[in-house]
Amino acid sequence: MATAKKIAPDYWLKAKRHLCKADPVLARFIRAYKGEALVSRGSAFFSLARAIVGQQISVKAAQSVWKKLEAGVGSEVLPEAILDTDVPTLRSCGLSGQKTIYLKELSQFFVARSKPQWHRQSDEEVITDLISIKGIGKWSAEMFLIFHLMRPDVFPIGDLGLRKAIERHYNKGKSMPPAKMHKLAEKWRPYRSMATWYLWRSLDPVPIEY
Repeated sequence: MATAKKIAPDYWLKAKRHLCKADPVLARFIRAYKGEALVSRGSAFFSLARAIVGQQISVKAAQSVWKKLEAGVGSEVLPEAILDTDVPTLRSCGLSGQKTIYLKELSQFFVARSKPQWHRQSDEEVITDLISIKGIGKWSAEMFLIFHLMRPDVFPIGDLGLRKAIERHYNKGKSMPPAKMHKLAEKWRPYRSMATWYLWRSLDPVPIEY
């Protein structure tokens, strides 16, 4: 099975310098995880399928399900492979009934539609387009913006891990209203995607990939 090449965003070094100056908390994480970076595997389908698998479960659990899915389809996880695999087999990989339906719908979308020009669209246009696909909500679309399109200034405030990290590192673990989180994140512009990645990294044993 071919392994997709991992590519870091071209803004990464510039963003690290910016965030180190803007925020001492992030500066600490940037030093702690030196040599690591947000990466893209280059496949739009891979990114969206990983986002579906990762909905409402931990990073570790999502990785476990993905490995079982690779084994279950008997090849690289591609739209055609998902469509050719029966529902019981997909369910046996640890997918819920809903996620199985969502992966089938996503696969049909990619098989039926010519390659979308998402790289030409604004963040909001991409989100609007993606949420028309069954199973793709705003969170999944934001993961696609961050991990596939490598957009630098996405702030997925609905992500529970991000909110947990902000509350832990900036509010002594106490609840913080979204409006205050948005205000805090202003100093991270125009690299809120990178700030988000480091905050996730502070909680998880391995870097997140979608």
